Amino acid sequence: MLTERVGITLATTLRVVTRWVARGRAGYRWMMSEPALPLVGDHPDRADGIALEIGGHVLTHGRLAHLVAATGRELAPLAGPGAVVAVPALPRAETVVAILAALRVGAPVVPLNPGAAPDELAHVVGDCRPTLVATAADVAVPPELRGVARLDISVAEPPPGEDPRPVEPDERAVGPAGDDAALVVYTSGTTGPPKGVVLSHRALAHDLDALALAWRFGPDDVLVQALPLFHVHGLVLGLLGPLRLGASVRHLGRFDATATIAEFERGATVLFGVPTMYHRLADAVTADPALAGTLGRARLLVSGSAGLPAHDRTRLTAATGRPVLERYGMTETLITCAMTVDGAGSAGTVGPPLPGVDLRLTTDDGTPVEPGDHHTVGEIEVRGATLFAGYLGRPEATAACYTADGWFKTGDLATWADAGAVRIAGRRSVDLIKTGGYRVGAGEVENALLTHPSVAEVAVTAEPDPDLGERIVAWVVPVAGRSPAAQELVDHVARHLTPHKRPREVRFVTGLPRNELGKVRKRDLVEGRWPS
Repeated sequence: MLTERVGITLATTLRVVTRWVARGRAGYRWMMSEPALPLVGDHPDRADGIALEIGGHVLTHGRLAHLVAATGRELAPLAGPGAVVAVPALPRAETVVAILAALRVGAPVVPLNPGAAPDELAHVVGDCRPTLVATAADVAVPPELRGVARLDISVAEPPPGEDPRPVEPDERAVGPAGDDAALVVYTSGTTGPPKGVVLSHRALAHDLDALALAWRFGPDDVLVQALPLFHVHGLVLGLLGPLRLGASVRHLGRFDATATIAEFERGATVLFGVPTMYHRLADAVTADPALAGTLGRARLLVSGSAGLPAHDRTRLTAATGRPVLERYGMTETLITCAMTVDGAGSAGTVGPPLPGVDLRLTTDDGTPVEPGDHHTVGEIEVRGATLFAGYLGRPEATAACYTADGWFKTGDLATWADAGAVRIAGRRSVDLIKTGGYRVGAGEVENALLTHPSVAEVAVTAEPDPDLGERIVAWVVPVAGRSPAAQELVDHVARHLTPHKRPREVRFVTGLPRNELGKVRKRDLVEGRWPS
């Protein structure tokens, strides 16, 4: 439907990307079978089991399926060719029902950041041109969406006599095809205006199925999260994934370390979070052995969206006895690497590529880094089943992201680790430092500094240097009550890494600028937009 909506622009993008991928994977075979569709299922065998707890509502799988089917019947007449459904991504049950119903009938969904600034929201709305906004009746839509047709979503209990059972399969509207657009998720816009990343039903299903295998995620799991629903992490991994499997999701709305841990007292099994959350959890369990014991009941702890500092990982494992698994991906690729429950991928890595994903590291001249080389930093390039369909209405931007032989250029830097795992070194635009003729990944310097007992948080950037070309600058948040000397930290890095990787300058700050997912906004540091 979205291809019809934007006409030849996106359709051409899809064809071009398909040709690139096909040309670049001669002899390549999917490592997984075709994912089962539809992306959204009813799970009648688990009708009485809890599917979702969010915003004060508790919905069984049966009740959720009924709401989705009923909403889909209302939405289907409005979701003809060209339809695009905008959903303010508030942590509410109505949000979930709206998204699932749109996916079910084949209408592409644009999850909107409810905290977006007016200019950013205006850009997104103007770019995707939604034909419908679906949200709870008591949600006031912003001015940028006024004039767009609206569908009010209700999750109220049915009146007496209403059949709460799911709609039978033969009563459904025709669902989407695998290659149809499912989501349009907008990037952060760090390198320009936000771009709409078009994700297909097939790519989402394939990625979720691969992660379910890696993490042995299944219907008996109960996932706890408090991630925003306008990002892939919270929406796709943390909501669509468990519901696709018939598992249960508890969305807390806002993160609180103690409240999160308490969920494991009542049967939670899995936690998805970002480094900022795990840092606060590490503080909590280090200070309180009872909390450590409770969090230790977790079957699976998963961190993503940014690298988890080694110090926090070590503290959490020491206190709870549970490892924290990391994974790697981006909106355009979904999740491409993940540590597995079997331990494939050593501490400090994001694991090996998932089934269905090819990954290589290349140097500046395009030379592949051999997997046995654990020192050379290269850019991550991927191809495979989880790639996006293109940037909405931007075929030139889509084309610029691919190599001539069909690999998507992520812009992220990494080195190979043991067992085919990947160790992230940072972002090419801000984390590749060329100093004194050497290439240094900011991430490895940050990890070295985080092993110092007086360092709570750190970000490493580069600044021009007349002698070295670029010098390494460390922005350090000290542990409360400690005042390490700058030279002490420089010497610490030199003892743990080769000397040319040591910071040439250390700047002490009270905190680091972060986005809503906990990623450090390094440009704010470099450009002087953050107080010391």
